Amino acid sequence: MRAHSLQLCQYRSAWLSQQLPGSSGGPVQGTFTILSNNDKIKPVPTCIRFPRQQARECHSGERAYSSTSVISNVPKDPICELATSTLRYGPSSTSEIGLDLAYSHANRIILFVDPHIQTLEPYTNVMTSIERHAPPGHTIDVYNKIRVEPNNISFQHAIDYMTTQTIKHGAYDAVIALGGGSTIDTAKAANLYTCHPPPNNDFYAYVNPPLGSGLPVPGTLTPLFAIPTTAGTGSETTGVAIFDDIPTKSKTGIASRFLKPTLGIVDPNNMITLPKSVAKYSGIDVLCHALESYTAIPYSLRPGGRPSSPILRPAYQGSNPISDIWSLHALRECTEYLPRMVADPDGDEEARNKMCLAASSAGMGFGNAGVHLCHGMSYAVASQVKGGYWTDGYPVPAAVDENVDVADDEHGLVAHGLSVSINAPSVFRFTGMPGKIGGSAEEYSRDRHVQCAMILANTRLKRQNVAASVLSEKAMKDQPGHALANEILELMQLLDVPVGIRSLGYNESHIDDLAKGTLPQHRVTKLSPRQPVELNELKELFRDALDG
Repeated sequence: MRAHSLQLCQYRSAWLSQQLPGSSGGPVQGTFTILSNNDKIKPVPTCIRFPRQQARECHSGERAYSSTSVISNVPKDPICELATSTLRYGPSSTSEIGLDLAYSHANRIILFVDPHIQTLEPYTNVMTSIERHAPPGHTIDVYNKIRVEPNNISFQHAIDYMTTQTIKHGAYDAVIALGGGSTIDTAKAANLYTCHPPPNNDFYAYVNPPLGSGLPVPGTLTPLFAIPTTAGTGSETTGVAIFDDIPTKSKTGIASRFLKPTLGIVDPNNMITLPKSVAKYSGIDVLCHALESYTAIPYSLRPGGRPSSPILRPAYQGSNPISDIWSLHALRECTEYLPRMVADPDGDEEARNKMCLAASSAGMGFGNAGVHLCHGMSYAVASQVKGGYWTDGYPVPAAVDENVDVADDEHGLVAHGLSVSINAPSVFRFTGMPGKIGGSAEEYSRDRHVQCAMILANTRLKRQNVAASVLSEKAMKDQPGHALANEILELMQLLDVPVGIRSLGYNESHIDDLAKGTLPQHRVTKLSPRQPVELNELKELFRDALDG
């Protein structure tokens, strides 16, 4: 089965492929590298296999296909790089998907679609374009058992479906994902496990350590065309798929550059029918992506130092000059246009257009810089919530397996954007506290917290039509963390976002479990500008987050 899958999942889209000069490896999309001191990199193959044990010992922040090998005499990494999907943006751009399939000679197609989206115009537009333009004689399978906030069960169900259809009818030439981040992540997982079945069919083989083994992805997947219908996750630009792990009541994911969509089609028209609650929480996730990636530890100070080969450089590198451009753009756009989009998602065309691009921009930023504590803490908050809490405006998922009723989640559902943003004030008070970092990194972190606070404050005053000036930059520098946290709270109040995890049913008795649930998230917690972040620090953070 493995050899068959490797053969059937070879790239067949020459127009989307390019190879490293002098390399016999597969395609590398949208890769841009900054080199310092006239460094030169020799061409390397795009797929290197590592022993299982070596992958198991990887830092959880490393790419799923990397090891932790470091050049011993170079403690800092002077290099950063940008890897992202090709993006196509514009109203009605969804109508071109059929032409993409025709150009890539895609005869067998699988479409992953959110069941709610399947009843709306975006689905009709996709199917119409495929019928008009896809190669004659094409076939299309539709999978709609998508779970909002997917878990290991829903991922496995999608994997089983795609694998079974492949065995019965042959390889797919193209994968399409139409929906929010949950749909796109589900498609990524199904594509990966169908193309490269893991040893012994171990679901956790590719999952990030310490929960999984973190095995490297062996090679390319079937081309994935991602068409987002929310302005939030930025999954159309990243090589990450996130899910809830039911057995451990935690959240984790799979990370590899091979998971990145071949093409992301960002069509603002697909967001016209977006419910206000979904617009709000997906949008505030964009805000946190921008804030966290911009305030993350500098890439040159990232733990682990410089890898022995560029393919071993982690996807989450720390804040860097390339990601900074995208993160700051997303922050400015989100701060200005998110309140407008939430107020009128179908009528405010300008706000909808701006938020679509902000989501993808933030994805390009955090997809290469990483996020840190807001997201690290969110995984425990979302997976351990008590009392059947359910975010207003989000559908209750249907069971995807007759033997497992995933609709009866005893912990309810906290929308991802809510679980992230509700921790943000506590996080930035912690990371922006003066005197806790030291050295040149102290000034670096302080200035970034202040810059973010100033952007939020100036936009707030503009929105309120207030002539008064914001706090002076000097005053913000005295307490940069508090200044940024206060501005985030102002925006949360405007958007009617719950403040403090106590509003989700948590209290002091849950702090230990929340901290322990966050501790394994080294992939993101190690990117906090303030270190260390161990059990005691996490307890402090959650205690502060109880009431916002």
